[in-house]
Parts: sequence; C-alpha cells; structure tokens
Amino acid sequence: MSEPPVAIIDGGGANITSLRLALARLGHEALLTTDHDAIRAARHVILPGVGAAAAAMEKLGASGLDRLIPTLTQPVLGICLGMQLLGEGSEEGDVACLGVMPGRARRFTPAPGRPVPHMGWNQLQATPGVALFAGLPAAPWCYFVHSYALPVTPATIATCDYGGAFAAAARAGNFLAVQFHPERSASAGAAILANFLSRY
Repeated sequence: MSEPPVAIIDGGGANITSLRLALARLGHEALLTTDHDAIRAARHVILPGVGAAAAAMEKLGASGLDRLIPTLTQPVLGICLGMQLLGEGSEEGDVACLGVMPGRARRFTPAPGRPVPHMGWNQLQATPGVALFAGLPAAPWCYFVHSYALPVTPATIATCDYGGAFAAAARAGNFLAVQFHPERSASAGAAILANFLSRY
C-alpha cells in the first residue's frame, strides 16, 4: 500500500494550483481536501491561504477544521495567510485564529517607497541549523504577497524586514509556517518544500 499523500487543506486559496504543481515537480502527490479522515491520514499537511483572515477562519469553522487542525500530530506547514491562521489571532477582522503559534498578525504601516501589501522578492534572515532551510544560504530570496504578518517571537526561525522585522517563518512543535510563497520562490522555495517533506 502506498503511503498517504500530502494533504492540502482546501480553504479556497488562490495559490492551490501553483502549490500542487510545485509539489508534483518534487515527486509528491497532493490531495486537496477538507475531509478530516484524509487529513489525519496524510503524512504531511499544508495549510495555504490567500485573502482575509476572518473569512478564512469562518470557512475553517464551517467544516470543523478549526478544531481539527490544532490536534494534528504530523508535520503541518502554513503558507502565507495559512501562517497567520496558525497564530493566536489577526487584527484583520479582529479574529481569533488557531492558536498553535504565538503572536497576533498586524498590518504593515504604509510609507513612501514601502507600499502595502508587501509584494515581491525579499531576503530572509534564517536561524542557523534549521532543517527547513538546509542547503540554502543564510539569507535566501523568497517571494511575498501580504499586508499582515506575525511578530517576531521565540517560535520564529526566520525574519524579514519591511519597515521593521517580522516573522518570515516559525515553528511550534510539529507546526511550521512561512509567510512567503515557496511555490513562487524559484529554487529556494523548491528546496524549502523539499526539506519540509523529507526532514520533518
């Protein structure tokens, strides 16, 4: 019997197709699903997201996924809004989130030359020795599209600067999260996805 596929939690994110293609290039089948049994059986779970935190939490709540996700024991990766949803809450809609990582997502403050959303390539400052960034330089370039971000906390494993440092990646137990889009981050993003699938 083949091992369970990677489960992508279907929260309606617009980046699903590019994420599935990125996983396929790495040789991994990905099942897009909201089925609780399928998610529990998967060897890895990915929580992607694009859009507003309040709407995303409402959708997770409607299918009971807001209660399921914090109980998962296999490696889980939140991407972009998925990272924010793993935090304690978001000021976007003043919503409580899943609470598996510390911090509350806050909106960037626009400034001349620093529009919101933060969109485009930016450099990470990765914590040395973290398996998610194995084989990468200390400051890889990754692709971001977001207006909100979690603050730097003890769970942070990479930071990025956009008018101040924010959490670009974090880990709490079996839960990992990245604020950037690895599926749109060229070779660095492919390496990060491969590390998640092979080292956790």
